[in-house]
Amino acid sequence: MTAENSPLAKLSAEGVAVWLDDLSRDRLTTGNLQELVDTREVVGVTTNPSIFQAAISKSSLYDDDLRRHARQGSDAEAAVRDFTSNDVRAAADLLAPVVERTGGLDGRVSIEVDPRLAHETDATTAQARDLWSLVDRPNIFIKIPATRAGLPAITSTIAAGISVNVTLIFSIERYHEVMDAYQTGLEQRLEAGESLDGTASVASFFVSRVDAEVDKRLDSIGTDEALALRGKAAVANARLAYAAYEEVIAADRWRRLEAAGAKRQRPLWASTSTKNPSYPDTMYVDQLVAPDTVNTMPESTLEAVADHGVVTGDTIRPNLDDARQTFAALESAGVDLADVSRTLEDEGVEKFESSWNELLESVAGKLEAAK
Repeated sequence: MTAENSPLAKLSAEGVAVWLDDLSRDRLTTGNLQELVDTREVVGVTTNPSIFQAAISKSSLYDDDLRRHARQGSDAEAAVRDFTSNDVRAAADLLAPVVERTGGLDGRVSIEVDPRLAHETDATTAQARDLWSLVDRPNIFIKIPATRAGLPAITSTIAAGISVNVTLIFSIERYHEVMDAYQTGLEQRLEAGESLDGTASVASFFVSRVDAEVDKRLDSIGTDEALALRGKAAVANARLAYAAYEEVIAADRWRRLEAAGAKRQRPLWASTSTKNPSYPDTMYVDQLVAPDTVNTMPESTLEAVADHGVVTGDTIRPNLDDARQTFAALESAGVDLADVSRTLEDEGVEKFESSWNELLESVAGKLEAAK
């Protein structure tokens, strides 16, 4: 493990689970993922369509499987599902000791439903069940987007005893709906006489994309008041999300569920690499430290934190008033935060759809060439 006084060790000691936002067969076969677990406090892995698109398109380690699928006459979707589920299963097995060490809290690997289903409740629910069975490991999360159609799918999936990573959350309002969907699923499970043991969830609140969109609007407004707010929206948004989380876990509804064995749906900070090179490269880690949270980072951010991260304790709860003031100032400056969230959700779904389609096209070409 890392030295006890290293930034990553301090982060873990503050109750922040360090997860890697990347997975590839190269990481698995070279021992890189195991090394990050051993030396960088990594206790979980997240994936998305963009990550798999990069991993499969750029590696030769899938060639034998491609030839096998070509001989079998598989289409691109079947091949991609095979590749991704195998990689996630291998990562889940690698992280099994973390599951045991953390009492089931960490050691999780996420795999996402087809992003083209983001606005289809029943299809999302069905594929969540299929992926859960296909990977067949208890320490995975099925990623479901926090779209309007995704909310009832989250409830149904949790009610079925399938653990969920809710992705693409951008607003406090939608986050409240996500937490309600999780609790409703747990309540339905209890009403059906089922155990809550093993069923878990995280809620992935996206960070850097908020600053990218808000900063663009602040630049357009152009006043001194607006320009002074650049780079402040994302951290304020995430901090207020944490406040919402604490409100929920303090309520009677959650206390009843927790007494019945429910696991807390931890907030997960996603999209934590800075998009603006003028911002400190660890700001979405250093400024979002609090117990019961997850921070999933690309390796570049992970290494930046290991090298020069500044972890001095809780940086969320002491700064909630500042976060509220930032939101009030943004609205006063003319930023429509509700529209920002809608725009980012639409763009997020579109980006993941595009990556998934590119991956399918790439694999289809490779399958044809391998015949």
